[in-house]
Amino acid sequence: MYRTSRSDVTVDNAATTTTDTLRQAMTRMTVGTRGRGMTEITDAIDDWLSGVEAGDGLLTVFLRHTSASLTIQENADPDVQHDLLTSLDLLAPEDGPWIHTMEGPDDMPAHIKSALTDISLSIPVVGGRMDRGTWQGVYVVEHRARPHRRTVALHYLGS
Repeated sequence: MYRTSRSDVTVDNAATTTTDTLRQAMTRMTVGTRGRGMTEITDAIDDWLSGVEAGDGLLTVFLRHTSASLTIQENADPDVQHDLLTSLDLLAPEDGPWIHTMEGPDDMPAHIKSALTDISLSIPVVGGRMDRGTWQGVYVVEHRARPHRRTVALHYLGS
């Protein structure tokens, strides 16, 4: 065990584990959205990790779309979600000077919002569960006005 400290940054290295084999598991999950908003998928991911008997490793979560996104955000106060969505609307309003309008007034802003956020997350897994903070949840963020079925790819690599 060692501890390194520089400025306001402290790095703890508690343990290194060497194994002869790594396990991996992959799946796709479909998330039905209700239109513009955030859909939490934390429990569904934890259930899948439990089902594949994940140990310690890394989870990649990948959204297979360009007008929605993924985020890790507070899951305790719904006002946070409201304020995040409002902020994204201010950054990419539907009445902006967009050239791409053939799929509706919400499409180009949805692409911009997706580009400003994430479509892929890397999350450490410890003891078969995502190693996240108390108030952190994993969300699919729907940027389009109407409901969609979004596909999320999950890939676990670890012990």
